[in-house]
Amino acid sequence: MTDPKTPHVLSFQVHRAAVAPIGDQIHASLRQAIIEGRLAPGQRLPSGRDLAAQLGVSRGTIRVAYDRLIAENLVFGAGPAGTRVCNRPPARQEDDEAPLDGPLAVFTRPYSSAPLPFQMGVPVHDAFPAKLWARMRARAVRADAITYTAYADPRGEPALRTQIASHLAVSRQMQCHPDQIIVTSGYRQGLMLALTALRPHGRKVWIEEPGYPLGRRALELTGAALEPVPVDAEGLRVEDGIARAPDALLALVTPGQHAPLGVTLSPARRHALLDWAAESGAWIIEDDYLGELQLDGRAAPALAAGEGAERVIHIGSFSKTLSPALGLGFVVAPRLLAERLVEVAAVLAPAPNRTTQLAVTEFLADGHFLRHLRQMKALYAERRNLALAHVGKFLSGSLTAGLGVIAPLPKSADDSAVVGIARAHGLAPSALSAWYLRRTHAQRGLLLSVTNLRPENIDDACAKLASIVASH
Repeated sequence: MTDPKTPHVLSFQVHRAAVAPIGDQIHASLRQAIIEGRLAPGQRLPSGRDLAAQLGVSRGTIRVAYDRLIAENLVFGAGPAGTRVCNRPPARQEDDEAPLDGPLAVFTRPYSSAPLPFQMGVPVHDAFPAKLWARMRARAVRADAITYTAYADPRGEPALRTQIASHLAVSRQMQCHPDQIIVTSGYRQGLMLALTALRPHGRKVWIEEPGYPLGRRALELTGAALEPVPVDAEGLRVEDGIARAPDALLALVTPGQHAPLGVTLSPARRHALLDWAAESGAWIIEDDYLGELQLDGRAAPALAAGEGAERVIHIGSFSKTLSPALGLGFVVAPRLLAERLVEVAAVLAPAPNRTTQLAVTEFLADGHFLRHLRQMKALYAERRNLALAHVGKFLSGSLTAGLGVIAPLPKSADDSAVVGIARAHGLAPSALSAWYLRRTHAQRGLLLSVTNLRPENIDDACAKLASIVASH
């Protein structure tokens, strides 16, 4: 039984269409109520069952929120007496002392640390060519130290752009001039350059459903009107996009390996997408986050290869293929938009760290990058098969997708709550539902990266995850 004052004190709601996960909303609302004194010291919180019923969420979601409050010394577990507010909650922080990292909660965690088991978006940690890279980095530091003390080319070092163009010709069948290439700090800067040049504010744009949450959020921040287009076994359903928004300014797609489902855009859909862009004057932003790192057969040519490439802005990155710590990627600008993109880069976001550029230039020129990709394909295929065998024992219906495994959950399950509990136990799966714009149509499941699962850690990681899923 809860205290009489509790129900009206906790009369808040969750917003399922919001960017922040439901569990984060509940935690923030409870925390605010305690800090502001609306929940008095010693007051008993509703039981997890009661609050879950009131808000229409799972008990696991409430449990995670309560555990976070306990960790912050705001509430304590009193056994049969329930969960109660601490007698001396911490003093309210002044506005200038409040933490400013709230928006980061919905993105990839942890930061600046070793990757956790199942963590999406990070490549292999134990097989990175660290010694080779250290030698090349040292040579690059020396070379950079004796260079001219002048501003560097905002497009990036000419030698690196030449190497990238040569690599793309081999790996992605793209024919581009080095002057079409702009070196960036990674995918996010490349996307920022493209969106700044295209100015989508108030215009309709296609996004994949499900699709990469960070790309979706970037479009929201620019004021674009999002039109989610379903993805099936052949990739983006182009006919649906044309039916819903034929006049869209652009389409943001992952045609090589859809994120997160891993499917490749079929030839028929590929031609339909390029034809739509040419006929309507729209643009396609191709997020080629894995490049040629295709585990199932040979990678399909990039959309920016061949006929129709004049409407495609190609964004590549070394974050998934080498390491996000390098902070390096690139944009291949179509000739029609090249000068505009170069102007944006020169004025707002020039190419980053010259030393890293010089080291990557040597890494590419000496053939180390292609060799590394070949080795990673074999290693990732091995780890993916190992992961599927383990996960399939407690989550039936699991499927491989790109560099990971998709493990479905029952419709009644709250995958965000499972993820919250897993992270408290040192695991980092991702919730499939978070990749959907329309949460009411979202599929429930776990996205499990295999890149950092090894024979020595997979048994423990899967045992923990199995226990969490079973108890949820």
